[in-house]
Amino acid sequence: MNIQQRINAFVKLGDFISQFSNEAIQKKDNVEHNVLFFDGFKHQLKLAEEHNGWFTEENIKFALKGWSDSLTLENLTTWLQPYNLDTVNPKKIAVVMAGNIPLVGFHDFLSVLISGHRVLVKQSSNDKHLLPFLAKYLEYVEKDFKGKIEFTEEKLTDFDAVIATGSNNTARYFEYYFKGKPSIIRNNRNSVAVLNGNESPEDLQNLSEDIFRYFGLGCRNVSKLFVPKNYKFDALFEAIYHWHPIVEKAKYANNYDYNKAVYLMSEFDMLENGFFMIKEDASYASPIATLFYEYYDDAEQLKQKLKADARQIQCVVSNGFLSNEIAFGNTQKPQLWDYADDVDTIAFLTEI
Repeated sequence: MNIQQRINAFVKLGDFISQFSNEAIQKKDNVEHNVLFFDGFKHQLKLAEEHNGWFTEENIKFALKGWSDSLTLENLTTWLQPYNLDTVNPKKIAVVMAGNIPLVGFHDFLSVLISGHRVLVKQSSNDKHLLPFLAKYLEYVEKDFKGKIEFTEEKLTDFDAVIATGSNNTARYFEYYFKGKPSIIRNNRNSVAVLNGNESPEDLQNLSEDIFRYFGLGCRNVSKLFVPKNYKFDALFEAIYHWHPIVEKAKYANNYDYNKAVYLMSEFDMLENGFFMIKEDASYASPIATLFYEYYDDAEQLKQKLKADARQIQCVVSNGFLSNEIAFGNTQKPQLWDYADDVDTIAFLTEI
């Protein structure tokens, strides 16, 4: 199987996924193997939502829309053009996946297979319904993928390299357990936004997408703001108010009530609007339904701070502040070449 065959297979997978990525699921006539897979994947979406209360239909479809947009011939070709994948010596790559948002481990799965390796997947119990079904579809559109995709719930054995994602605690375990193997090990990161006080209402509404999508559970979600001294939060609260139905989701509401009670009993100063709280705090990782903020006096000093803390930060959202900034509203729309933790997965896979 050459690189073009692998690309073509994932393009067909993107076409299949596209049927489920809009508000109304719509079956298309020209998608291969729809008779076998369409109704089955609809059922998997239902199971994923029932199994994990954070995986709402809206958020699952949002994730699927991102992947259907990414898995095009143009995107895949552009992504892989800089690499020499013709001389890759196939190995078995173990991938340990997180489960905080739907299909969060798909990029690693894609990277291993598209580069010519075999993949051994250990999924999170929180996100176990979608990927195995998509992997089976992939095997049908390109039979040479059969035997190259394996899922396990057991202890990982017999692999050549590993890509593992988890919390700070599990990352330390991974580093010990996988020592001696080529590895990419990722831990907790959070994303931040830098405001200057001149943002338009549209900018702030777009920022609300970076804050609330996936209930704020992703490493690309903004969990911390840096704002100038004397910043007034009125415009921000107005811009985010259209997200107020989020509090109707039981798991979110429980976290909001709990964290609000903790802050009130601890007599912390905070601002809240009935479904969301903002609190001045130096930490990057804020609890669900909470956004931390910190004041800054000097833009250059803030740039130095963000540079020094780079290992804790996934994305920086701003407008004209940093050369590698993310535009408001775009943190959850990464391109294939936007690597987690800035570690080039394909380069790693070509060098092992």
